[in-house]
Amino acid sequence: MTAETTAKPRIELIPHASPTSPEARAALMANPGFGKVFSDHMVTITWTVERGWHNAQVRARAPFSIDPAAAVLHYAQEIFEGMKAYRTQDGLALFRPEENARRLNLSAERMAMPAIPEDLFIEAVETLVRTDADWVPEGDGSLYLRPFMFASEAFLGVRPATEYIFCVIASPVGAYFKGGYKAVSVWVSDDYTRAAPGGTGAAKCGGNYAGSLIAQAEAARNGCDQVVFLDAAERRWIEELGGMNVFFVMDDKRIITPPLGTILPGITRASIMKLAAEAGYTVEERLYGFDEWQADAKSGKLREAFACGTAAVIAGIGTVKFREGSFSIGNSGDGEVTSQLRAKLVGVQRGTVKDDHGWMRSI
Repeated sequence: MTAETTAKPRIELIPHASPTSPEARAALMANPGFGKVFSDHMVTITWTVERGWHNAQVRARAPFSIDPAAAVLHYAQEIFEGMKAYRTQDGLALFRPEENARRLNLSAERMAMPAIPEDLFIEAVETLVRTDADWVPEGDGSLYLRPFMFASEAFLGVRPATEYIFCVIASPVGAYFKGGYKAVSVWVSDDYTRAAPGGTGAAKCGGNYAGSLIAQAEAARNGCDQVVFLDAAERRWIEELGGMNVFFVMDDKRIITPPLGTILPGITRASIMKLAAEAGYTVEERLYGFDEWQADAKSGKLREAFACGTAAVIAGIGTVKFREGSFSIGNSGDGEVTSQLRAKLVGVQRGTVKDDHGWMRSI
């Protein structure tokens, strides 16, 4: 996917004509839930094969007007990211935004879409946060940011589109777990798989999540919070949850996590691996079978398991259900290592723990 070389576009600010009043905003942010309340503005940038990236604007959040033949509606050329802005005692900050920019471009490459310059990605996100700074919650809340890109060309041929729109929207969110962190229950799916070698498992594209929804619904029917996917070839190896990476804490200071390839390269995942190694744990990226999971939980060799992602940060796994039965992990609650790693990571994000790695970017 190429275009003529053009200068990085300047992002034009077009203020909202009638932004949300402070009173209405406060009422919306009192109990926002997740992804239901949105800030006043959005950033949009257009890409065409002739001009590259251009027409960059931060403007009032509004519906898109796209042609019924827009390629995204037919061939699903769409990718996205998830990240957060935090209000700290020093101001507003983002957590490792350059990693989101890098991962979006890896997704773009896999989906035959144009790369967006990393500095333009970060500028777009920062511009939206500065513009809608009043929407960044205090306390345990944060401003969830959703950068995404989709094919907007009206064309029904099967080929990469020649026109795309990149957009960033923002949604204030409260604490993921109300009343404190709790362990989640998971359902191990043996009917559905999410990705295979050579597929799009490592790309953050909408189709991956659409394909996971039926398995997530199966998990809910079985009284579970999340679904766990096994590999597509042998239906044995643990891969990831519906929208989260997974870790296993052993009794000998080893922490195991599935290797990359068919799973999403989570930014929270990479951060946890770094913090765990610094805390004296041996972190192994290797295949870990569902049969091992059951045996290690039964013997006590497995002390804890947890899932991680942008939304929940780190969530302990207490109960595992599958077609033939169920088993518990540790005390079925939040484990000591899980709690320690979460406290360290959240502390860095909130500015209450020293950021030794330069992960936080002030806005």
